[in-house]
Formats: sequence, structure tokens, C-alpha cells
Amino acid sequence: MADKPSRALVLYGDGLARFVDPSNSHIHSLASVASCGFLSLPHAPPETENERVVREFAHLLDASEAYKLASGLKAKAGENEISTLAERFMGLKAALVTDSSALTSFGKLIGLDVLRLCELCQKSDTVPSDATASELLRLLGFEGGKCLDVSLYDSVFVHIGVDEHKGVRNIDSLVGSIIRMAQPGSEIVSRLHLSLVLSYGSVTDKDVSVFPVKTPQEEGINPAFAGLVPRQSYTMRGEKTRDDVRDYCPMLVAQWQHAVTRKDLVDTLSFEALQKLCGNLVIPADRFIHEVAFKLWKAPKYGA
Repeated sequence: MADKPSRALVLYGDGLARFVDPSNSHIHSLASVASCGFLSLPHAPPETENERVVREFAHLLDASEAYKLASGLKAKAGENEISTLAERFMGLKAALVTDSSALTSFGKLIGLDVLRLCELCQKSDTVPSDATASELLRLLGFEGGKCLDVSLYDSVFVHIGVDEHKGVRNIDSLVGSIIRMAQPGSEIVSRLHLSLVLSYGSVTDKDVSVFPVKTPQEEGINPAFAGLVPRQSYTMRGEKTRDDVRDYCPMLVAQWQHAVTRKDLVDTLSFEALQKLCGNLVIPADRFIHEVAFKLWKAPKYGA
């Protein structure tokens, strides 16, 4: 645990998990020093692509009830008001950087300051990824390699959507720039908590057997003994079973903070590597924000 609250940068590659390949060296370098795992999502209702983008982002911020209310869907009994992130997480100051108009509207609804990614990338004539990384770090109070006492935001979420393989190249280059600026010994590295989240986007029936969360051992359990096998924690919420867990195509996540996060055995950010070697295994996507907020001293620890 750090002796001061961290400041969190979350890079979210929406639908980009399918397109990562060995050439994306910065993504894999991050995974090799990070704590990695899966974030499970629920089954999706029939929806448009814009609805999927917002719904899955809402799960990352544990704001699915807000999404249901905003979409006119039935939320939990007694839920009729939308709480902001600041209200839920001890005054958390957070921004969303995105070019998605649908996500912009939802972000504002839950109290995020929303900035356009395309505008952020055009604020300097230097190397694009370096300029964007500098702007993102500046929002968190990191300037000129220094950590300022006061920052505009405690956390910044960056949403990068699918644009063939361009999205992966952009996020790979951005990760490389951030890691270079947060070298060991710098003021940045001691306070920056970096998360990289990659999702599979829209899924099909073919994905069920290609990216399964369940292990072969779990799949092979005799139904007669199924009740004797403890349920995995990602299938539970408190003492209640989550009945809508999607057992395939989870989000991939790598989290890194120098001398704070644990390093596991993962050396590449791929489904296969995480399935065999990750240290965090599977947690529900809606617990992700709680993990991040804990590092910012804005929430109690989730899990062990």
C-alpha cells in the first residue's frame, strides 16, 4: 500500500482485445510487469452498438443501474435517482476522454467531466502519443516529471474504440509513452496507478468456445456433484448468485503501479496467457471501479 493516495489513469480499449498481436510490444511490456486478470460481464440484451458501448462502460464504473434508468429500463426496487461517482466514492474527481457521443452523454449523467480525445491529441506538434500522454498526465497533476500537490482529477478514463487495427496501434503507442514518462525514481511513478482494459466488443456464438472463462475442470463437473463444488466468487454478489454471468469473452485487464501492485507470471496481454498465468483470475467488471477507488483512498478494499 502506498503512503499517499494514487492518481489513476484507465485506458479502455473498447473491442480491441481481438486485434492485439505480438507487434504491440508496449502493451505486452506493461502486462509483463503488471497484475493481470479477467473482468466478467453479464449476458447482453438485444441492443445497438452504441447501447453496447455505454452498457459495458457502465459496468466498469458499477453504474449499470444508472444506465438502466437512463435507458428507461427497470432498475432495482427503490432506485429512481442517478448517483454520481463523486457521491458514491468520497468526492472522487473524475474525467472521461472519448470521441463517442453516446458515451459522452452517459458520462455527464454520472458526473464525469467529458473531454474529446481528438482535441486532446491535437494540443501539441510533438510525437502524437507523447503529447497525448503528457496531456493525460497533466490532468492528474503530473507535469514536467513532477507530481503537483493539487490535481484537476483523481482519475481519468480514456475510451478508445475500434478502428480496425488503428485503435490497437494508438493504445500501444500511448502505453509506451506513459511508461517512458513514469520511470522508476520519478515523482510520477510513485503516484500513478495505470490500468489497461481491453474488451471483445460485440460477441457471437462462435466466441463461446474460443474465449471461455470456465476451466476445463469446471466444464467437466458431473452434474450430480455440482452442488458440492464452491461457486467462483465472480459468479456471486454478496450471498446471492449472479444468474446472468457471461462465461466467455471477459475483459482483459492489466494494472500497474511501481512497488504497489503485485507482478504475476503473465508476459503477454492475451486471453491464453491470462487464462494460464494471471494472478487476479476473474472478478466481475462492476468491481473494477472499487479496486481503482481503493488505490485512490476513496473506497474500502474489494476482496482479499
